[in-house]
Amino acid sequence: MDKRTLSRDGTSIAYESSGQGPAVILVSGAMSTGGTMAPLAAALADRFTAFVYDRRGRGESGDTAPYAVEREVEDLAALVDAAGGEACLCGVSSGGALVLEAVASGLPVRRAAVYETPFADFSPQGAEERAAYTAHLTAALAEGRRGDAVELFLSLTGMAPEMIQGARQSPLWAGMEAVAPTLAHDDAVMGDGLVPRERLASVSVPVLAVAGGASPEWLQEATRAVAEAAPKGSYRNLEGQTHMVDPTVLAPVLADYFTP
Repeated sequence: MDKRTLSRDGTSIAYESSGQGPAVILVSGAMSTGGTMAPLAAALADRFTAFVYDRRGRGESGDTAPYAVEREVEDLAALVDAAGGEACLCGVSSGGALVLEAVASGLPVRRAAVYETPFADFSPQGAEERAAYTAHLTAALAEGRRGDAVELFLSLTGMAPEMIQGARQSPLWAGMEAVAPTLAHDDAVMGDGLVPRERLASVSVPVLAVAGGASPEWLQEATRAVAEAAPKGSYRNLEGQTHMVDPTVLAPVLADYFTP
């Protein structure tokens, strides 16, 4: 990250921008940094100025206690200012929940898009599983058990126990433990884990909710529910795509949607 902006509470937020055209800010999900969004930024850079950034507590960005979702919205506000005062937002996975909260908070956003924000309304275990995850995650982090916190998150995503144990032995595990405290940030951003219908009802900007056709049915239904809850919401399904969406497939959809 070669640029920095200061959030309202003084936290330094590291970001990069590439390309030319209207500004699009990309928001990553849990266990990820701005670098995770770099391929999508590259795919948009021929038509937009694409911004990627390290959310607070990750990568090269700072972190200021105590955490609150409002601070992350202020981080996005600082980035919108850096982008010239207006931007489109795109959030992937739990980053989508942050984008939805940002537009509901009245940030100067022209349009917003989210990809598969994992609200649990239609999942087999629903809000019950989310509440249990929150309780166990809070305990693990309070006791300094970062590895256990990462394992809890990977289990929530549906990763098989044997794959998690394999991941624990990989060179990447140390990096995952390093950002484990930010799992609490994403958990807070997700709220009670359900589609925030009342909050979305107040959103005045267009919202595009995108899902992959090869993703679990509950995730596709949750994405559709986001589109239905936003007054100017629309839904798009990308055939053959999973939660790990191909940036070259998603980018043209976003480019068409974000083009003034």
